[in-house]
Amino acid sequence: MTAAQMKERLEKAYPDGKVEVYDMTGTQDHWQVAIVSQAFKGLSRIAQQRHVMNVFDAELKTGEVHALTIKTSTGEN
Repeated sequence: MTAAQMKERLEKAYPDGKVEVYDMTGTQDHWQVAIVSQAFKGLSRIAQQRHVMNVFDAELKTGEVHALTIKTSTGEN
């Protein structure tokens, strides 16, 4: 999965969001994503992270995405 593919999927999942994607190792399997979206409003930090992990459920299960560091915000905090 490329950074562009990850960003496209996140922008589809969070259409109101600001999305940034970083390849942490250059191997396209260790990622850091930062998302600012109102979709996270009222959710605990763990619920926000699960929300994002669900977007890549299949890739996390197969190992295509081996590591995913997630930073989320509503933009209000």
